Amino acid sequence: MTDLTDLGVAAIRDGVRAGSFSARDVAEAFVAKVSAAKALNAFLVETPDHAFAAANAADAAKAAGETLKPLAGVPIGMKDLFCTKGVPATAASLILEGFTPTYESTVSGKLFAAGAGMLGKLNMDQFAMGSSNETSAFGNVISPWKRNDGGNAALTPGGSSGGSAAAIAARLCPGATGTDTGGSIRQPAAFTGIAGIKPTYGRCSRWGVVAFASSLDQAGPMARDVRDCAILLEAMTGFDAKDATSLDLAVPAWEAGLSADLRGKTIGIPKEYRVEGMPPEIDALWQQGIAWMKDAGAEVIEVSLPHTKYALPAYYIIAPAEASSNLARYDGVRYGLRDLPEGANLQDMYAATRAAGFGDEVKRRIMIGTYVLSAGFYDAYFTQASKVRTLIARDFEHAFEKCDYLLTPTAPSAAFALGEKQADPIAMYLNDVFTVPASLAGLPAMSVPGGLDAQGLPLGLQIIGRPLDEQGVLNAGLAIEQRAGFVARPEAWW
Repeated sequence: MTDLTDLGVAAIRDGVRAGSFSARDVAEAFVAKVSAAKALNAFLVETPDHAFAAANAADAAKAAGETLKPLAGVPIGMKDLFCTKGVPATAASLILEGFTPTYESTVSGKLFAAGAGMLGKLNMDQFAMGSSNETSAFGNVISPWKRNDGGNAALTPGGSSGGSAAAIAARLCPGATGTDTGGSIRQPAAFTGIAGIKPTYGRCSRWGVVAFASSLDQAGPMARDVRDCAILLEAMTGFDAKDATSLDLAVPAWEAGLSADLRGKTIGIPKEYRVEGMPPEIDALWQQGIAWMKDAGAEVIEVSLPHTKYALPAYYIIAPAEASSNLARYDGVRYGLRDLPEGANLQDMYAATRAAGFGDEVKRRIMIGTYVLSAGFYDAYFTQASKVRTLIARDFEHAFEKCDYLLTPTAPSAAFALGEKQADPIAMYLNDVFTVPASLAGLPAMSVPGGLDAQGLPLGLQIIGRPLDEQGVLNAGLAIEQRAGFVARPEAWW
């Protein structure tokens, strides 16, 4: 019999419905796999009881002849940015250690209502601030991948959704939630050889998701392939009156609409994404992706996004500014960590709690954000960055007058070793150079694995679509997936 942990979301769902195996069998297999893979540090909290309860409910419904829920029998991982009722949610930060929500985030609630069980809460960069999963207060997530050069360097799974990416690649769960502020679904998906989609801003409710940058944060699914992402995305999305930015739109049948036939479609290749110093392997994969698009029936043209070079600077003003406001609520008064030195006053407690609870990267971004929002610099920095953001969105609008989707690399390199870039924040920020523009414009974008580099590490291709055209992005991703035939997986060492 096939190892149940080798199955993805669709295969598990369909197998449970067909009676090929029970939901309990699936849950037991994944719970055992999670328990045995602690060396990866992908899970911060394991919740086998939740997974078993959902599995038992699915099996009971099937035995009673009831119609099974869309995700009945499917156990998933939950990024620790999502508040989960009765289960700790820390955003991988000491300042929230001990916080157990009394409510459920809208996204996790929708997934559970669809029948999914939760295997546990996944490690991440602290407050989603990072590109390598090295800022977690609870230790680095280690990628299940290794270089084939004989070395044994521990590699990053990407960030901030590194725990989600590592868990899926290592077959610890068939799918997981992620969040994407500047590329935090797409970059780790590329680094670990899986698929991940950031939907249009507003598709998924932000209610109950610990906030980083409110105008950018967007939840999305990560899974082994495009179909599984479509299935999870359908369950996650929908209007939520509790979120003022939630889009009041019907949820499309994305899985049913999947098609790899791109005849009549035009793919744009943004010339500004040919950055200086791009590794030849990244460019070669990009050229291969263009060939795959043509083979799928699409026309390929060059387009221009002239303000792309300003995207990273604008992002690293806007995101820290919003973070400095959002993280002001963590003060040691209401929940989480409280550091109260003897004889301290209220101001001393605030300072001590935040100094002890926030990591270096979080402190760095809070200070940057506070600076650019200050009275003397607001217009010079935040206002200007907001204007640039508008220009970047306009660039995409003009490009989509000529094409249906854009094709770019997902990241400027394959996964790097842990510690390799940690000392240089600017080098770390450059990991997001290809993903940030779509985030600033609120566009749907997806990464799919395209191949391996010379060291045997995954490389991803990114598809960016028009607002609300998740179906087109998924279809273009499926066209790449079918032609790439990516079946590589990390060899178990953990």
